[in-house]
Amino acid sequence: MSSQVRLRLLPSARCLFDQPVQVKVEGLRSRQVVTMRARSMDEKGVVFSSSATYRADGSGKIDLLRDPSLSGSYVGVEPMGLLWSMKADALHKYFFKDNALQPHVVKFSVHEEGREDRMLAEVTNERLLIGNGVSRVPVKGRNFQGVLFTPPGQGPFPAVLDVSTFASEKRASLLANKGFVVLAVPVYTDKPHNVKQTNLDHFKEAVDFLQQQPKVGSKGVGIVSQSKGGEIALSLAAFVPGVEATVWINGCSAVSLVPLYYENQQIIPPLLFDTNKMIHTESGASIIKYGLGNPLAEKNKGSLVPIEQAKGRFLFVAAEDDHCWDTKACMDQMVERLKHHGKENFETVRYPGAGHLMEPPYSPYCPSSFSGVISYVVLWGGEARAHAAAEVHLWSKIQEFFKTHLSCDAAQTKPKL
Repeated sequence: MSSQVRLRLLPSARCLFDQPVQVKVEGLRSRQVVTMRARSMDEKGVVFSSSATYRADGSGKIDLLRDPSLSGSYVGVEPMGLLWSMKADALHKYFFKDNALQPHVVKFSVHEEGREDRMLAEVTNERLLIGNGVSRVPVKGRNFQGVLFTPPGQGPFPAVLDVSTFASEKRASLLANKGFVVLAVPVYTDKPHNVKQTNLDHFKEAVDFLQQQPKVGSKGVGIVSQSKGGEIALSLAAFVPGVEATVWINGCSAVSLVPLYYENQQIIPPLLFDTNKMIHTESGASIIKYGLGNPLAEKNKGSLVPIEQAKGRFLFVAAEDDHCWDTKACMDQMVERLKHHGKENFETVRYPGAGHLMEPPYSPYCPSSFSGVISYVVLWGGEARAHAAAEVHLWSKIQEFFKTHLSCDAAQTKPKL
């Protein structure tokens, strides 16, 4: 490494996962062209990396806030491009980073142009999922299991249930850093093909548990959901009292795959999935959005969730290039349904160029990976740059929505049994 070249991350090389860093290089030759690299390993041991070519200014400095990438994993001015453009050498890999206790560690480095073996400087970025003082407690109820994240301090704090398709702590822990008590629960705790029905009672138990937490001060709970979790969130809002604010991201407006049960009886039959309607691509990944029964068809209307029964607010989020669900059509159908019933308790956000897997910002963009729900490699959709920008915007939107619609009163926090 060169003793003159410095690579710095501002304001600090240690930050929260959802915080941007300013990447700066100093000590290069005037107008020197170099390759910037980022490298990280996920929880499954898969290495993800990115690279971009930059030209120093007349004083030998590069600032990713100002300077464009000339070529590589992305081009143009993208201050966090080295993070969101990271990908594995093999196709169809998703970056697994779900354990909140372990930071996302990224190695940034500067190299002579075209010479990976000639490193000029290096710095390690520790991106924390859980902030100082936030507690993480695995919980197991009678019929649910999850992880509870609680901010430091006395509160009161608003409460959010995070419903993901499979167990994941990323979004829940990052929301707890923002001042929410968050319980993360998965839709699937068993292999999906073993699941013959979904029991809404299990998720109601999680809502009740969350409301009983001593630091919770909101009169009701919020729900944030994505994909298969979306229909659970809609159903909780429609059937379970106390759901004040629901975020639905790239889900379905109907119950899918298996029937929904509540209080020991089936309340909604499912849309079924037809693998013969999948579109297989040359990459080996499939577009599956046409495999699910059309929720807008007359014969399938019984599978729609009766969201007009909900007392709380909705934030519907649709990625317009989603190749997994036809989320835009589902969102339009839900808006039309609510308007038909004279309801205005919703807002919508559309993201052109974004794909199905919308996560907290600065995650490596995943165009395709294995789906544990249908056991196929799936094309998720999206264009990397537009998708990354959508994730940044959505993350702020979710927080703003919950802060607006989950009222929190100190008088409401009292000993709870």
